[in-house]
Amino acid sequence: MSSLLTIVLIIGIILFVPLLCRRIHVPSIVGFILAGMIIGPSVLGWLGSSHTINQLGKIGMLYIMFQSGSEIDMNDFKQLRYHSIIYGLMTFLIPTTLGLITSHWILGMNWTTSLLLASMYGSHTLMTYPIVSRYGIQKNRAVNITVGATMWAITLSLIVLAVVEGRMGEPRSISDFAIGIGLLITFLVSVMWLFPWLTRMFFKQYRDPVSSFAVVMLMLVSSAVLAEMAGMEGILGSFLCGVSLNRLLPNRSPLVGRLTFVGNSIFVPLFLISVGLIIDVEAFWSGWGTIFIAAVMIATKLIGKSASAWLGQGLFRFSNMERQLVFGLTQASAAGTLAIATIGYELGVFSSEILNASVLMILVLCTIASFITEHAAKLIALDEQAQLVSDHEDDYWLLTSVGNDLRPAMREIGEMASLDNIEIKQSADWQDVSNLVEHTSKSVIVYHEAQPINTVSRLVVAVPRYAEKERDFITCFGLVRRLAGELGAKVVFYAHPDTQVAIQTMCRRPGKYLLATFRNMDGWEEVNILSQTIKDNDMLILLSSRKSTASYNPLFEEIPAMLDTHFTSYNSMVVYPEQQTGGPDMDVLLMDIPPASTTWSFLTRCKRFAKRILKIDQT
Repeated sequence: MSSLLTIVLIIGIILFVPLLCRRIHVPSIVGFILAGMIIGPSVLGWLGSSHTINQLGKIGMLYIMFQSGSEIDMNDFKQLRYHSIIYGLMTFLIPTTLGLITSHWILGMNWTTSLLLASMYGSHTLMTYPIVSRYGIQKNRAVNITVGATMWAITLSLIVLAVVEGRMGEPRSISDFAIGIGLLITFLVSVMWLFPWLTRMFFKQYRDPVSSFAVVMLMLVSSAVLAEMAGMEGILGSFLCGVSLNRLLPNRSPLVGRLTFVGNSIFVPLFLISVGLIIDVEAFWSGWGTIFIAAVMIATKLIGKSASAWLGQGLFRFSNMERQLVFGLTQASAAGTLAIATIGYELGVFSSEILNASVLMILVLCTIASFITEHAAKLIALDEQAQLVSDHEDDYWLLTSVGNDLRPAMREIGEMASLDNIEIKQSADWQDVSNLVEHTSKSVIVYHEAQPINTVSRLVVAVPRYAEKERDFITCFGLVRRLAGELGAKVVFYAHPDTQVAIQTMCRRPGKYLLATFRNMDGWEEVNILSQTIKDNDMLILLSSRKSTASYNPLFEEIPAMLDTHFTSYNSMVVYPEQQTGGPDMDVLLMDIPPASTTWSFLTRCKRFAKRILKIDQT
């Protein structure tokens, strides 16, 4: 088939397969794999597994892993990092142990072959993550735990592969070992520190959409290349690249929209089609050996991942739908499984029957996982949407800027912070802002931009005393929390100790966790001191208020002069909430917060006791 006809065929598959799958209620992931199998050498023979398609398909798999890393809510990820480690070990060790037993005692393989085959059951590569992304539940707690666990499961599987490969291959010299360690260090330093720094500098200098897209793709592919040079799979490099660039890629930014469109429209379908192309249908009818091995492999992984999901539900208190979602995310695999199967076949550890059975396992489990993930994600999305409507049904926001026209940037902030009811205006000066605040009942945000919002790495929030007495205190906290989550930014609150107690309470709300640090600020006159501590890539957020409210301070009138004097070179945001008295009772709110750990409570009591002693000594 000519190259032009090949392009027409692939574009036709990308266009019509999702439409057909939607009509017959089959996930498009399954449709693309089946389409590749049908047009491949083993059925119609219209298209072979060409080098170009394989390379473009590989970019698709890299993109899936990059996307999963970039869409992690970093605050939740840090909060749940130990959960991710525990679940990563569980979802690897349970299927691997079960696979080791079935491979040796049922399939009759030696221990080396059994170990390598068992590692395939422990691995998963988030093949169904695009479904999660489509339903917009990337920030779900169970999703964050599973995505973090994926990194550990893949790493452990690749370690097993490296051990078997080292045993079967030629012994490595000390110099080769030293070179390998050097390449590994170079890979980690480049991906976790150098690449984010280079990308941030590029974003500050250039805002061209095409250039921004190109530099992110360059970092993605470069990370995969460095990972392979260090002796690891490229998918691990792309995942870590997504994690490291997380702060620069807010989920609702135009850049992420372009990345998602190109990836889901081109690269991911090409990868799925390339998986279908390598399926050898004839091998399934040549004997019962391949079918039997595939059946054992499928059953083993289903049982192992299901047991992990049930145990995870008990440990982490997942709902039934979250357990199903976790099961669907960890069940499907492709890149890691294919890598292990292919290398095992090249080393002579695996037979052709095992290789074909592995491909069949990928197809069957991707199908099962797609249906389960689709069902669970839809129900979770409906539940979260209902909660979101409840949380924001009375929120109205007016966004403005002084002098410079920042309407595109303010629209982006509104999207990142999930502000549904927004109005964007341009103010000539701060007198215009005062008139807006005085004549509107909406919450007002005054935004100043010194650098692109996606390059901000820390939010410095100044909160006046008695802000917790205002009705919209929870709303303003939600604004900060959502911005921090989208930006992957650290948060520092400057507030009076009494107000800090209320903020800390909000930080511990179930499902709305926020990792933050706190600094004492006894009075609003101390805000000027922040100019001595604020850093590049920080954004200052000042929580102001209207007159005749509990938290109002006459010094608020000096905010414009203070910003013009000390903070013009930094991003800043002044928030005037819809402050009406009669806000929520914080004592009642505290009753809804789960009790802190015994250790934390003990330390808190010790701290209070020490303060009392110091006060006595001073008197």
